[in-house]
Amino acid sequence: MNNTRIKKVVIAGGGTAGWMAAALISKSLGRGVELTLVESDAIPTVGVGEATIPPIINFHKVLDLGEKEFLSRVNGTFKLGISFEGWHDLGKDYVHSFGFAGKSNWAAEFHHFWVGAKKRGIDVSQYGDYCAEHLAARMKKFAVVPKNGVNYAYHLDAGLYAKFLREVSEKYGAVRKEGTIAKVNLDQDDGSIKSILLESGETVEGDLFVDCTGFRALLIGEALGTGYDDWSHWLPCNSAVAAQTELTAPPLPYTRSIARPFGWQWRIPLQNRAGNGLVFSSDYLSDEDAKTFLAENVDGKLLTDPRVIKFTTGSRKVHWKKNCVAIGLSSGFLEPLESTSIHLIQRSITRLVQLFPSNGIKQSQVDEFNQQCRDEIESIRDFIILHYHVTDRDDSDFWRYCRTMDVPDSLSHRIKLFKETGKIFKKDLDLFAEESWVQVMMGQGLMPDAYHPVVDTMADDSLGEFLKDTLMSTKQKVERLPEHHEFIEYYCKSTVV
Repeated sequence: MNNTRIKKVVIAGGGTAGWMAAALISKSLGRGVELTLVESDAIPTVGVGEATIPPIINFHKVLDLGEKEFLSRVNGTFKLGISFEGWHDLGKDYVHSFGFAGKSNWAAEFHHFWVGAKKRGIDVSQYGDYCAEHLAARMKKFAVVPKNGVNYAYHLDAGLYAKFLREVSEKYGAVRKEGTIAKVNLDQDDGSIKSILLESGETVEGDLFVDCTGFRALLIGEALGTGYDDWSHWLPCNSAVAAQTELTAPPLPYTRSIARPFGWQWRIPLQNRAGNGLVFSSDYLSDEDAKTFLAENVDGKLLTDPRVIKFTTGSRKVHWKKNCVAIGLSSGFLEPLESTSIHLIQRSITRLVQLFPSNGIKQSQVDEFNQQCRDEIESIRDFIILHYHVTDRDDSDFWRYCRTMDVPDSLSHRIKLFKETGKIFKKDLDLFAEESWVQVMMGQGLMPDAYHPVVDTMADDSLGEFLKDTLMSTKQKVERLPEHHEFIEYYCKSTVV
């Protein structure tokens, strides 16, 4: 495809996506690649991706980031999962935690034993009580324990995170160039990107370009004309309004997701404030009414005016075209219901480093990159659709549409398989494990009709004792943990004034 050795990498755009890309490329490839990041102080970033999922811990390990310093620099708190409030139905809440309930065997996961016990009339506690992360979230407890701890992620200030990663990137040789992109220059022979022209008149040349220009997608979309698959018929929300508020209570160790008649509302607790937002469909709510609704349904004084963000849920048809790789919002968008935005940035830039075309871009590596991106984002798409579609809510036109809409065949199969057999199988590039699907499916009210027959090899007293022992060990593990806010005060109190 192109045998030109890749010596110059240009990242167009900063923010979370740009500086995550810069940090990993500069740390991984070192001085062998000349890395320039172009961003403009005049162009604001979306900056609301403030919740993460556990794989970010591995990303930070690769970058050799100290956890305590990172959290203190970004006003961070810990996250054990997401509380879904009113998604199954009004007044019915559940937690999707990062943990695994009970113990499984090779033939059947723990939920089969729990479902089997319920169907056989054996006394059981609620499913989440058998999962340490689930129980700790509800009890507002947390600690980083080296061995036999809990799975966790972070809440963070996205703006401070980008600044922190900029320091990391520059330490490893990345160079930041201030400027607004005026034009993308293409090679007349092969149509690849040759350079970008800044409004100052300066030209920035490169061999490989990383598009982190957000929804504008100046390189992958406008310049290279890469098409976009619109998924709004499955995920009808197309707008968000975001604002920051004062804290009114100690930060919770989980994100809140509150279902509303026209979408849902998030609340993300940091050390010094809370991030709030309302994700909604403009077919059912106007921008001004959304601003008013959010302002009237937050805890604490508003620190910023509510601002509206418009989006179209979907994905670029390809994420790598010619010598341009789209990372972050330029590659597509899935609403932040399961906090996957930062993760998709992490996965794409990791994939790029793994497939880095140092000796020239080959079509085989481009195809592999694009197929992996497509498989992963479609799996996450299905998981998010699940929350909307499997519900008992019929109190608004929005929810009536969601519960009756057609869904992708891949999701329809998973729902049917779980309902009929209780089985869930994780595919190679699935982000969410079987346990996540189980917690959300049952949380949304979908209970399996059957369970694995291995459960029936246990007599009632043995099965009851197994569940009782599991419950007791889970409670003992959680009871030893300190309060979440007390651990933050000890471990990573903010250094940001």
